[in-house]
Amino acid sequence: MVVTATEFKVNFGKYLGLLATEDIFITKNGKLIAKVSNPNVSAVDAISGLLVGKISENYDAKSLREERLRKYALDD
Repeated sequence: MVVTATEFKVNFGKYLGLLATEDIFITKNGKLIAKVSNPNVSAVDAISGLLVGKISENYDAKSLREERLRKYALDD
């Protein structure tokens, strides 16, 4: 999920709850300034959601990156 710094500050409690399921990317003046993530979730677990139902497809690093960017663009 991508949020502005102001939105993150005003609704801090809401975003703390969301960290259980997803990373939060914080922007300021349209630029990415921070990523907040749950330290109890491994990197493998974090990207596994991208692969659910797509195990049979051939994914390379570029495809995974594009899929991840599409996911975060839709969260805006």
